[in-house]
Amino acid sequence: MSDSRANDPTVPADAIDPAVTAELTRLRESIDNIDAAVVHMLAERFKCTQQVGVLKARHQLPPADPAREARQIARLRELAGSAKLDPAFAEKLLNFIIAEVIRHHETIADGAR
Repeated sequence: MSDSRANDPTVPADAIDPAVTAELTRLRESIDNIDAAVVHMLAERFKCTQQVGVLKARHQLPPADPAREARQIARLRELAGSAKLDPAFAEKLLNFIIAEVIRHHETIADGAR
């Protein structure tokens, strides 16, 4: 049986080779663990960026820092390439994160006024 049948909802579970099911389970558990780690790492990152936002607001610095953002994007694209991850995907992800950070910094700055 081909591996593609293991993901076909019309194929009864008992018709799938148990070795394939076991391998899918193992891989999916790894994916779940990685997803959990990503969420926790993002939470830690946002804790730090919240502190940056407070510091910026306290000293009337702008919420965005385009030069820093450009350096971070270039750095992340390079890291992604060396990790065999599509640099364009890494840039999109970082741009999404940066936009959220700037939104937080703007909210913090508005509250400090």
